[in-house]
Amino acid sequence: MLGTCCGRKMEKYIPDYIVFDLETTGVSVNSDEIIEISALKIEKGRVIEEFTTLVNPLRPIPYAASMVNGITDEMVAQAPVLQEALADFLDFAGNSVLVGHNIHTFDMKFIYRAVQEFYGKTWSNDYVDTLSMARSCLPKLRRYRLVDLVEH
Repeated sequence: MLGTCCGRKMEKYIPDYIVFDLETTGVSVNSDEIIEISALKIEKGRVIEEFTTLVNPLRPIPYAASMVNGITDEMVAQAPVLQEALADFLDFAGNSVLVGHNIHTFDMKFIYRAVQEFYGKTWSNDYVDTLSMARSCLPKLRRYRLVDLVEH
């Protein structure tokens, strides 16, 4: 699960993987916190297991963040703190390849920071960023948000 270097960004289809997404208190990996981790374990194109948890950031969630992700202070008040939630997520993910949209520049950085902070190590799972794949496969689109890709 934990290795000596960060995982490799991959640009190919993998039949078995973990698709995941984070919600955070903002966009700064240095000063914002994870407030939700959700993931699906996929094997041969089928969802075989789900993981989701809210995370108590131990500080107020900014109004602007709540407007984007719908998560409020009341919702996370009884949720586990990040160290506990992260341990559960890392166990769920194991050594699987991770998949997500814009994870190269966002989600992975939050996970890497937390793993370094709590364990003094880096996380070595390889990953596929669907944003870079979409840009490569659909170079003429104006925008690459998930809603834009679905519309296309």
